[in-house]
Amino acid sequence: MTEDRKGLDRRTLMRGGVLGALAAPALIGKGIAAGEVNWRVQSHWPKASGSFNDSLGVLAERVKERTDGRMTLELFGAGEFAKGPEILNIVSKGVVQMGSSSASYMESYGTCAGFAYGIPGTLRNSWEIMHLLKNLGVEKMFADELLEEGVIYRSEKVYPTELVLSKEVASVDDFKALKLRSSGGMLDYLSAAGASASYIAGSELYQALSSGVVDGAHWGAAIGAKSMSLWEVCKYHMKPSLGFNADAWIFNADAVEDLPEDIRLIFMSLVEERFYLRSVEYLEGEAQSLTDGVKNDGVEVRDFPDDVLALFAQASSDILAKEAEKGEKAAAAADALTGLMKNLGYV
Repeated sequence: MTEDRKGLDRRTLMRGGVLGALAAPALIGKGIAAGEVNWRVQSHWPKASGSFNDSLGVLAERVKERTDGRMTLELFGAGEFAKGPEILNIVSKGVVQMGSSSASYMESYGTCAGFAYGIPGTLRNSWEIMHLLKNLGVEKMFADELLEEGVIYRSEKVYPTELVLSKEVASVDDFKALKLRSSGGMLDYLSAAGASASYIAGSELYQALSSGVVDGAHWGAAIGAKSMSLWEVCKYHMKPSLGFNADAWIFNADAVEDLPEDIRLIFMSLVEERFYLRSVEYLEGEAQSLTDGVKNDGVEVRDFPDDVLALFAQASSDILAKEAEKGEKAAAAADALTGLMKNLGYV
């Protein structure tokens, strides 16, 4: 990794917040540097997923609008070039210039991945993890680690994670008998609470549920369950949320560096702007989707039994302690998280 790239990322790209967002509109409507830019984007979302259109599709539209058509994004659904855990590798190598992903797929690349994704059972509201990522520095901690891989990391949105099940859960024994689809730290969380959890790619999830390979899954919460048709085979939607997590954008650092300066400013500012807009609108969509699911799809909202919640609480504490031991940056991320939890009165 060159010093030039590090300087560009830290001085220019990390400023894609307030200053970048304010500066970008001044460039809109002006002549953009000659030469079209077309990026290939490998998504971890199947094309059926709500976020493929509402996150990635909207970003592509806005980029084209704000650059007067000089930058376009060519979108690929899950598995077309690579599946979730493989996407960082093809972005790093420049096979595609950009991907949508999740820090839960990147645990082997950085010690702060678990904190960038969201430690289950800790924070209870969307704004809290937004604050942790952007204002308390956890996103930057993980981004600095991934930059060594030639990849620039930005949070895409924050969302709740909730289980949908094909079977009722009335006791700890019922929960421990479940086979569940999960990923990253959430997989460890569910396993520690006694379920049998394993990773299944999004493009294979419906088939796994409908055939009984697994009894339940999380794909976000209500929006994910509805858009992926999970409620067709899993009528029980479980509360409370397992946690609040963040999806992500990843970019090939050389491709970002090669963008004309004005396009780069517009693009990175838009990415930052969309994080806040998308995170907030997602919460409204969650409420609408769950209401519709109960009314029209026969969805039943159920609460986890208290004894299962007790297992979750212990699992959360153990995972947080384990993640903090991964290194100096991870310990700093853990301090930021626990400090916030203390301020909120959660511990």
